[in-house]
This record gives sequence, C-alpha cells and structure tokens, in this order.
Amino acid sequence: MWDSRSPVAMVAIRHVEPGDHARVSPQLDEWWGGRPMRAMLPRLFFEHFRDTSFVAEDGGELVGFLCGFLSQTHPDQAYVHFVGVRPDQRGGGLGRELYERFFAAARAAGRDVVHCVTSPRNQGSIAFHRRLGFEIEAEVADYDGAGEARVLLRKGL
Repeated sequence: MWDSRSPVAMVAIRHVEPGDHARVSPQLDEWWGGRPMRAMLPRLFFEHFRDTSFVAEDGGELVGFLCGFLSQTHPDQAYVHFVGVRPDQRGGGLGRELYERFFAAARAAGRDVVHCVTSPRNQGSIAFHRRLGFEIEAEVADYDGAGEARVLLRKGL
C-alpha cells in the first residue's frame, strides 16, 4: 500500500485485471473535463499488458491508473499509453507513484528508455512529465492524423 495523504487514507496499487476496463473506461471523459477520451483506451490494454499496467484504489474506489507496455520493436524501450488520476486526487504524488511502478517493471524487463506522448495543448501534462525527468523529443504536427499534433517525450531510466 502507498500512503498518498495520511496514515489513515491508504491507496492500494495493483496490476490491472481485464474487468478493470469496465471501471476505468467510464471515468475517462469525466476525468478529462468532458473531452472525448474513452476510445483511446481499449480493453486490450487490460488483457494483454497486465504486467506493465496498474490501477490505484482508495477504499475500493478507483482513483488512478496507468496503462503501458514493453516495445515489441525496440527491445530497450517501454511506452506509457495512458495515465490518469481522479481530479480530486491530483497533486498528492499518486501519478508519480504510478509512473515509478511502471519504471520498475520496465527496468526489470531490461528496458532503459520510456516514451510517451501528450497533446501540446495539455500544458499540465507536459509540466508533470518534465518534473518526472522526461525530456521533450519533438512536437510533431499531424502525429495522430490531420490536426492531431503531439509532444513526444522521452526519459532514460
């Protein structure tokens, strides 16, 4: 268990299970301020990337998650696909702890680089990743299709 706020309020972090998709997916649009995000996290992450994906619960309530995987193409790399912390839980270190779990899993698998992407409009995400030690590799126009620019981030482990 990881203590995010006090000795009483304990957050448990564990690997995802397939059934967690039904709990995480409905939260995505709400946690992202009404932006349509749900389609970006299909169930396959909860089926096929369980060893590198995590959920965080406080008293059985979902308060965060991270879905990532080990690159099949680049044997030294891992990739964080999606991470989220419930808005009222942000700022207490839970996001950092989810990433630390992922970094440990990546290191254990012999990976020494982690990549992720975010929207250039999401300045909060960019700042958070920079605090974790990520560097901006590039901003790529149309990365995810026409009008879908992304900031590519990289962190050496």
